[in-house]
Amino acid sequence: MTIAAAVRLLLATTVPLVPDETYYWEWSRRLASGYFDHPGAIAHLIRAGTAIVGVTPLGVRLGAVIAGWLTSLCLVILARRLSDDAGALRAAVIISCMPLAAAGLVLATPDAPLLLATSASLLFLDLAVTAPRGSRRALGWWLASGVALGLALDSKYNAVLLPLGVLVALLLYAPLRRQLATPGPYLASLVALLAFAPVIAWNAGHDWISFRFQLSHGLGHGHGSALLREVSLLGSQLGLVSPVLFVLLVIVVCRALARRAPRHALLASVAATTFLFFCWSALSRAAEPNWQAMAYVPAIALLAAYGGGLRWRRWLGAACALGAAMVAVVYLQSMSPFLPLGAGHDPTVRGAGWNVLAARMHAAASHHDQSDSTSSRVWFAGNRYQDASEIAFHLPGHPTVFSLNIASRPNEYDLWPSFAERARPGDALVVALIPPAPGRPDTVISALRPHFTNVERVSTVHLSDDADHVRDVWVLEGWKERTGNRKQETGNR
Repeated sequence: MTIAAAVRLLLATTVPLVPDETYYWEWSRRLASGYFDHPGAIAHLIRAGTAIVGVTPLGVRLGAVIAGWLTSLCLVILARRLSDDAGALRAAVIISCMPLAAAGLVLATPDAPLLLATSASLLFLDLAVTAPRGSRRALGWWLASGVALGLALDSKYNAVLLPLGVLVALLLYAPLRRQLATPGPYLASLVALLAFAPVIAWNAGHDWISFRFQLSHGLGHGHGSALLREVSLLGSQLGLVSPVLFVLLVIVVCRALARRAPRHALLASVAATTFLFFCWSALSRAAEPNWQAMAYVPAIALLAAYGGGLRWRRWLGAACALGAAMVAVVYLQSMSPFLPLGAGHDPTVRGAGWNVLAARMHAAASHHDQSDSTSSRVWFAGNRYQDASEIAFHLPGHPTVFSLNIASRPNEYDLWPSFAERARPGDALVVALIPPAPGRPDTVISALRPHFTNVERVSTVHLSDDADHVRDVWVLEGWKERTGNRKQETGNR
């Protein structure tokens, strides 16, 4: 487990940040309890890491790596409680051999604090239900579980499936149902709600925008075949977990549900509820592969706790060997890409080349300053939040970079002051844009051109070998107008 954490720390230092990570880093520069896409735990985690080691890839990811190590520790302790030292060792090996952990416990995304809080909450729940019912010790562990649940909710909204899974277990299994006659579950829920209250308050002050976005994003109606969405979801899980490990995890969860052993059934109920919920949601809209990550936390503990016979142990050994090979491929691809996957399928490619683009944009801004005799200011922008955040991270001094969001999905930049609100007449804008498809008009430049006296494309940057991973650098001089709070074509609110 420690060796795996050391490898993750090395990756955190050497692998370029992917756009989602720099987006969350931008959040960390404007700390809040909530943001357009998610609650604020990841922003605070990144802020702590950058305060310790600076604005570097390691600084952004340090909190996620530590959270990943603590997640593994909680699962090892839980597996030991459910079985023995051999179970604890199996838990450490399984986690290290799971591709999901290879990325999910390194990247600075909301999944990092979510998985830690989930594993801690489940460990405290196990301590609560094994303590003398109604005792002060049991109440203390229930309250600790409530605190951890609150932190999970502060990380990602799908944490609400954790108490739902617990409730299902408490209602269906008689030995657990007796817990409902004690104050523990209710006080734990109250504590979790209090911990989540700042996120609720932030949403209330922002027209419930984050809640509405995630409900639409996860439960809205999509396009295409429901069958294909389900097949795609299953395929993604086989890739994230490894095929054999996935089958073994399903077996132990089903076995725990059937055996009705209280502690095992509680974990299995959380795993099954989470997994089946997203299978159901995929009937209407495609589910992201990482949304089900929380389901594997209790499932890993159950798999590690089940010793099985010789044949089972051989299958588990084969599963871990295959998983380890897949993890090795993930690590090698991250450090030195050798598979031609392209930016659409490989996060490593999506994180490449932004330092080159930022340098080109900085040079364009410097050239404008040298050639401009006025006191106009040069600003920077991208049209997508991914581009804007990567550019801000890699530019010297990490200046303000706007996301123009022209014909792009709403995001956190819509809640921050826009270029149109901050620029003065005569200012210039250096912007990176995705080139339009051949034969199609550049709608972004068409929207921007009327607001500037001079518009010029100065260079094209290939961020990677992927032919579609390209950005044009434009210099737009002589901003003609400044607006108040009214949203313009030139930027977000």
